[in-house]
Amino acid sequence: MGEMLRPQTESKNVGQWLLDNIVTLIFVAFTLFGFFVSENVSLPFFLSELSSRIFRNTFLVLSLIIPVLAGLGLNFGIVIGAMSGQIAISVVRYFELGGIPGLLYAFVIAFFVAALCGYFTGLLYNKTRGQEMIASLIVGYFANGVYQFLFLFVIGVIIAVPATHPMIKPDGIGIRMTVDLVPAKSGGLKYALDDIWTIPFVHALLVVAAGIIIFTAVRWWLNNKRGESYRNDRGSAIGSVLLGAALTAVSVYALATGSQLMMVRRVPVVTGLLIVALCFFTVLITKTKLGQDFRSAGFNQHVSQVSGINVDQTRIIATMISTVLAAWGQIIYLQNMGTLNTYNAHTQIGMFSVASLLVGGASTSKANIKNAIFGTILFNSMFIMSPEIGQSLFGQALLGEYFRTFMVYGVIGLALGLYVWKALKQQRAASLEE
Repeated sequence: MGEMLRPQTESKNVGQWLLDNIVTLIFVAFTLFGFFVSENVSLPFFLSELSSRIFRNTFLVLSLIIPVLAGLGLNFGIVIGAMSGQIAISVVRYFELGGIPGLLYAFVIAFFVAALCGYFTGLLYNKTRGQEMIASLIVGYFANGVYQFLFLFVIGVIIAVPATHPMIKPDGIGIRMTVDLVPAKSGGLKYALDDIWTIPFVHALLVVAAGIIIFTAVRWWLNNKRGESYRNDRGSAIGSVLLGAALTAVSVYALATGSQLMMVRRVPVVTGLLIVALCFFTVLITKTKLGQDFRSAGFNQHVSQVSGINVDQTRIIATMISTVLAAWGQIIYLQNMGTLNTYNAHTQIGMFSVASLLVGGASTSKANIKNAIFGTILFNSMFIMSPEIGQSLFGQALLGEYFRTFMVYGVIGLALGLYVWKALKQQRAASLEE
């Protein structure tokens, strides 16, 4: 009897795994299909574009994790943080500050602007409890209106500025559509962070491989030392070690033979260190009392309130942290781009970051660092391959551009639809047990 039930159970587990990872699998298949049909995509080009996009976008995606832990769902409102970062960059460039000092000024200004905006956004989320994702979308549109009013009217009409300034429109009212951030070497912000220290891509692979192996070994040792309550996942550990070993082998081979990997664009070390620092911050904050409050509020707000946790305050703090991190992430993004598209740079940040997190396997109630990093890699792989697939299959790269826009909204819709379906399924199962 047990042997008859085992295949059915295994089949059910496989089906459940496929359902849980359907979004990720679609993007993996799409990227592989792109390589199969595209003839003009070389490995150095793909990896150069991918690494540039990863360092440009990962910080923004990581800013979404804490609100998910706190039960706020997918914070589309990080667009407010992005606008805060752009305000900071505009102030810095107006006073013609640049280089590392200018970048630091931008981070400090963005902190205060984003923290204030995050506080008021958190208050709104507490008033719209249970509908935070919808509220975050609406407040993002509202904030965009305020932002445009500030940059189109207040600057020049209420706040007097010289019409001769390169950022200001010729009539002296409003900021130009596009602002050149000027290379850091010439006193601007372009590559101010990225150019501090760069290393070859292959060397970066070796560092990542060593980091994966060391982190896995230390985590295994710590879990063994802590006792039974911290059990090691043998399969996950073996997978991590094999990944580290594979990256090491590829790197050593590339160094020994001078393969195409040596042609990949150099990697910005300091930007990478900031991303690693944010990963450690996210892990460490979950170990604190505040982090435990985040998890408790995300699991059950009523029980948390009864236990003495100020749920409203906890949710506001989570929103403020996410907004500040998004502001800093937007500064990192823009210094890499080298130009500020004043009125459009922030518009898709929320959608793209949320889609990246979902592609990595996250949901509206569960997200971690692995989801953010893996999702950023897959999502940006799709972005690179879409025009190539459109060109190869239909002779028009523009069709690929349309398709990736469809993929963004499709992923969000599919993920939210699956979440609702699973919630309804659990409710039915609970009612049947009663």
